[in-house]
Amino acid sequence: QVQLVESGGGLVQAGDSLRLSCAASGRSFSSAAMGWFRQAPGKEREFVAAINWSGSSTTYADSVKGRFTISRDNAKNTAYLQMNSLKPEDTAVYYCAASVGTPSYTSPLLYPNWGQGTQVTVSS
Repeated sequence: QVQLVESGGGLVQAGDSLRLSCAASGRSFSSAAMGWFRQAPGKEREFVAAINWSGSSTTYADSVKGRFTISRDNAKNTAYLQMNSLKPEDTAVYYCAASVGTPSYTSPLLYPNWGQGTQVTVSS
């Protein structure tokens, strides 16, 4: 239904900022809830942030609240994750996910569409 491509990852120092983008193809983006997840080596994929189809509702993991901001531009078929005050523990592969016609979820199991991921590495 929705094809997703993440970009914007990289190697940064602690305290720096990055903005991840998730470009979607297909007509369903504007009706899709979007989520960002991350997975560090040897760990399970964990929820980072989610946004509903209109952008009027957002949810964050406690570990990123106040530092990360999720947003979307339906005219550009793109979702974003602005990451400020990055910490070494934020190092992971970051994935965006989409669920068309549903509320936003915190569980990765409820998102059927996934991007390939982008690496974020934060050095101390």
